[in-house]
Amino acid sequence: MTDKIKKFFAKKKADAKFKLAGPGHRLNESSTTIVGPSKQKPAYTPQRSGPSDATRQAADAALARFNSQSKNPAFNTSLAAIQAQVRRELEAEKKNMANPEPETHSTTAPADVEASPYLAVKGVYFRCPLISEEVLNKEEWKIKIKEFLFDQLEEERGLTACLIIQSCNYNRTKVKDCVDVLCRYLDNIIANPTETKFHKIRCSNPTFRDKVLPTLGATDLLLAAGFQQQVLDHNGTEEEFWVFNDQNIENPQVLELLREALKSEDRVELELDRNIQVLSPAQAARRLDLPQDFYTLSPEELKKEQQLRTEAMEKQMQLRTKAMREKDEMRELRKYKFAIIRIRFPDGLYLQGTFSVYEKFSEILDFVQDNLEHAGLPFILLAPTGHKFEESDSESSLAQLKLVPAAILNFQWDSSIADEFARSGNTSYLKPEVMLLIQQL
Repeated sequence: MTDKIKKFFAKKKADAKFKLAGPGHRLNESSTTIVGPSKQKPAYTPQRSGPSDATRQAADAALARFNSQSKNPAFNTSLAAIQAQVRRELEAEKKNMANPEPETHSTTAPADVEASPYLAVKGVYFRCPLISEEVLNKEEWKIKIKEFLFDQLEEERGLTACLIIQSCNYNRTKVKDCVDVLCRYLDNIIANPTETKFHKIRCSNPTFRDKVLPTLGATDLLLAAGFQQQVLDHNGTEEEFWVFNDQNIENPQVLELLREALKSEDRVELELDRNIQVLSPAQAARRLDLPQDFYTLSPEELKKEQQLRTEAMEKQMQLRTKAMREKDEMRELRKYKFAIIRIRFPDGLYLQGTFSVYEKFSEILDFVQDNLEHAGLPFILLAPTGHKFEESDSESSLAQLKLVPAAILNFQWDSSIADEFARSGNTSYLKPEVMLLIQQL
């Protein structure tokens, strides 16, 4: 078993024992002291005040790094080539805007979303730090998580079974029903340890057959709780039962630990991979389509949605109240699970990342901050309309800010340091290692 999973199980056991010990309090306080909620990670918010001494020192250090890097031709050769290509593309873009080509109307049918050669990303990918550092799509992770957990059963059957129940069954209603029944089995034995009627579960019982047996990991949990399958006489006929025997467990506390683990609903969680890309202006203009993974609708539902667009256009011609329009907008946004966010920098490059529509705007600020060459310096993000996002927007979700399914935000240094950077002639924004992610120009 890997060190990570061992630590995870050790922590779960310690947490369960801690809960069973009852509420705690400090020695110098009364036993009725209420413990407040745990502190959450503070969201990053851009500084609005004038530059402090520390900020100026950071800016000076960043400028010094930039100047020393520019003197070393070996360091910045590839980056300089990228920047030169981007400048040429920006100039071409300006010429095209000055002399727009006449619009051409195609009569061909729209291409299928999956077949489009201009996908903004190939898909949605995830990480699972508990298992490995691989980056895989959700279906690949489902297989890998299942294989991994079943491999752990022999070494730690009880807690692994709890994880299998929560992580390898995808109908949350059925999982909840199964957990409720399993907890009832355990509660009955804990409350009535000598009552033999609670020690037997008939396999043909409708509740067990319909709610417990079909759930992956449920029978493994029964084995960990001291149950074994036996054939017993029932009303004159032999039937299969799961029978509890306290000799099969170390001590009665095992049942309480398993009950707490079930109720905690812990599962192997996936972390959304940002799938960072750096795009030139030409690439950003071409890659617009979203893959199927971004939608909450199935392909069949998407086709039906396209058929309903004509009716939607007719709706737009009707007089409708603001409330009606907002309701339709939110219904449209609920079609998406993920969003593509592109940050456009003054040098013309785009930093692209994948986000959940329910993530907060502060996650975008952190994403940008993590990829800046001069980290820690204040900046602002502007909507394409020029609207400046305020500090109060940090706790709003991307769906609430209507940045779904895709949005382009413009980057600017905060006014407290913008002039200083402009005077230095510094045109570098992203870390060199991030700049090298730019796809072949």
